[in-house]
Amino acid sequence: MTDKIIKKDEINLVFAAEAGQGSDTISTILAKVFKDAGYNIFSTKEAMSRIRGGANSNDLRVSSSKICAGVWNIDVLIPLSANALDHVKDRISDNTLIFGEKEFISTRYCQKCKVRAVNFSGIAKEIGGIIYTNTVAAGFIMGLMNLDTIYLEELLKKRFAKKSEDIVNKNIEAAKRGYEKGKEFCKNENISIEIKRDETIKDQIIINGSTAVGMGCIAGGCNYVSSYPMSPSTGVLIFLAANGKEFDIIVEQAEDEIAAINMTLGAWYAGARGLATTSGGGYALMKEGISLAGMIETPVVIHLAQRPGPATGLPTRTEQGDLELALYAGHGEFPRVLYAPGDLQQAFYLSQKAFNIADKYQVPVTILTDQYILDSSYNVEEFDMSELSVDKYIIETNENYKRYEYTENGITPRGIPGFGKGLVGLDSDEHDEEGHITENLNTRVKMVDKRLKKYEALNDDIIPPELIGPENYKTLLLAWGTNLNIVKEAMQKLNKDDLAFLHYSQVWPLHPDTIKYLEKAEKVIMIENNATSQFAKLIRQQTGFTIQDKILKYNGHAFYVEELVEKISDLI
Repeated sequence: MTDKIIKKDEINLVFAAEAGQGSDTISTILAKVFKDAGYNIFSTKEAMSRIRGGANSNDLRVSSSKICAGVWNIDVLIPLSANALDHVKDRISDNTLIFGEKEFISTRYCQKCKVRAVNFSGIAKEIGGIIYTNTVAAGFIMGLMNLDTIYLEELLKKRFAKKSEDIVNKNIEAAKRGYEKGKEFCKNENISIEIKRDETIKDQIIINGSTAVGMGCIAGGCNYVSSYPMSPSTGVLIFLAANGKEFDIIVEQAEDEIAAINMTLGAWYAGARGLATTSGGGYALMKEGISLAGMIETPVVIHLAQRPGPATGLPTRTEQGDLELALYAGHGEFPRVLYAPGDLQQAFYLSQKAFNIADKYQVPVTILTDQYILDSSYNVEEFDMSELSVDKYIIETNENYKRYEYTENGITPRGIPGFGKGLVGLDSDEHDEEGHITENLNTRVKMVDKRLKKYEALNDDIIPPELIGPENYKTLLLAWGTNLNIVKEAMQKLNKDDLAFLHYSQVWPLHPDTIKYLEKAEKVIMIENNATSQFAKLIRQQTGFTIQDKILKYNGHAFYVEELVEKISDLI
């Protein structure tokens, strides 16, 4: 590797291994270390749906500037298993540096890329066992980056604080041995990685999408969660369970998703603020419960973590294939709200907002995420809680209380059992104002109209789409949900003064100004992670505008920045 010098403002590190080998652990540890050292980081992963074996990879992007998206290019690759290189072979370029066990690396995937054997496991065995291999590799990267091991040592002490002193010391020794090896490569083979630091980053936090959603739910007053574990939604359940005692959250792992949604409805009926978290297959089972929420006008918040279907599909991959499922789930006609956060900040604030909106309008609110945002991490400022509030709309009832009394906006003040003197009756059959079952046809029409009137009221709280770029655009990019940061960075790299981007974090009800944005553009390009462009179909249904140009991806991976740059360039 003589004369090989890397000088850049960022680097993309990739760790590839079998499930269970700890590539995720290395990435998580180093992300925290780099952040504490003053670097911006973005971390994401892709994994096969197995506990052991297969082939997984973890990307850790380190930069002097803010980064919130993944890139295709690999600068440094650490393979930890025999099939690792084959798994990421298409991403290896002549500029990729590969360090790993001799039996795990090969030059057949590139003609000029630099491949060097590093006996990580051999060093680990000398220290105390192969279990320390990941710590050796982490230390090696620290050496390559010319970072003091003190950052890593402090983190290891905290991470293994509950372990014996011997384990802590051996992990520190492993890190130092790896660090020395990394420094040796830098010196002997003339490797230089120069990334500017920012001291203010040290005070920021690193979280992933699951944590952001969970924190938002707590900020929204969530005090009950019911779920049947299902990837990739389980992270939210785990987070709320881990913090349940501190925040007085009742956590119920239900026997199935049908029970989960019905328990959550019962919690709201009793006055709690409940969440049901699931993925596409579980949401399909919840449809009858969602329809029940529409009929009994009970608030409910549902987190739908999208993954590729149909059926089990690709349970550990990502897709935006459940928009239509969420839009039409449940028989009959009733109002609903769909949020689709685009970044970690929106994941927090929209999850918080979901509880207030559900309570205010007495409708089901679904938070649409996906595996990509839930499993991606980066550094952010601590969330601003100063203007957030838990808005409750429960009233104390009197003797004449009618749970479904007709009102001008369709929203009847909501009472709960035991709070006041009134009787809070409800039924899944059509009912009159007091909640008694009825088959009176006139009453039926009035009740349907009453429920649908809420759409007019909801107009006051629709979140407008965010326009990024010039107002006098010729080409307009359109996306919803988690493609926000990927498209933003692609736009920066394209650097065109007539290109703008319209992002939707609320996909239903659709904002009424949508058509104005579309008609202003000479060309509109829809970007979605599904095969049929579901959001483009929704826009055509609501506005009559047909979007001709689409960039669609549905292989289970999110878009990469370079990929979008190329595809957008081809269309414009």
